[in-house]
Amino acid sequence: MEMYQLRAFVTAATLGSVTRTAEALHVTQPAVTAQIKALEEELGVALFDRRPGRISLTRAGESLLSDAQKVLDAAGFLQGRAKELQGEVTGQLLIGTVADPDTLRLGSLLRALVAALPLLEIKTRYGLAQDLCEQVMSGGMQGAFYIAANMPRELEALVLQTQHYRIVAPVVYGKKFLQAGWRDLAQMPWIGAPVQHHIQTLLLALFARQGLAPHQVLEADAMAASDSLVRAGLGLSLLREDKAMELAERNELVIWPHVRVPAQLGFIYSRTTEHDPALVATLSQLRRVWGVVDA
Repeated sequence: MEMYQLRAFVTAATLGSVTRTAEALHVTQPAVTAQIKALEEELGVALFDRRPGRISLTRAGESLLSDAQKVLDAAGFLQGRAKELQGEVTGQLLIGTVADPDTLRLGSLLRALVAALPLLEIKTRYGLAQDLCEQVMSGGMQGAFYIAANMPRELEALVLQTQHYRIVAPVVYGKKFLQAGWRDLAQMPWIGAPVQHHIQTLLLALFARQGLAPHQVLEADAMAASDSLVRAGLGLSLLREDKAMELAERNELVIWPHVRVPAQLGFIYSRTTEHDPALVATLSQLRRVWGVVDA
């Protein structure tokens, strides 16, 4: 039994696809299939039911998955300890970002990491929340900032802060907006975001709870500028509360007073990499920068 066979098994179980597993592990699809088949032959049980376009775990596969994960975790811990004993951490750390650097306190984090790990090549990549989640799941990056109503169950997460979002509108909407009910709001023009963006996820879920859907007239891919589109009179939007309050005080937009939309800002990572020295250092510095105390 080889570690790469176990890794192929666990990754395929997580992603549910030989194609995506091959991409995540940077090998060919036939190689993934051969590795899983060899593991099945050695264990004497079928791990997957195979169907066109997808695979699913058998009962034996479900029973053995947690054990396989424990073996990989132990191996990762051993490798991490060995690197620590060597006295240096090298390689590349790729971190996904989902909001502006100030909101993430990114400068403080990167300054601490550069000081602590001078031999490590550190890179950041901006992306949409759900895209970043998939990249972390597939092993494309070690970790990423993430904003959603809740952290994804498939990954580990360090929750950093609870944020709130507000429904905002152009000043000219005035009294009509402030006195509107949910159905009235849904019928007004909305500035949306790409489907993978955390703002869009929060917006659709908010109206779905009322049995409604917002009338979206515009999709903006640069949601950092959504406040400028609202101020230009194009429609309603969700905006982070601190920014909304600041602009409302300057009479540049109006806030619907009847709801605050909560969301978690966190840092997500995979269990398979939690013992990696670079990720361990990243989580340690995140706790320091954000003042997070483990329960």
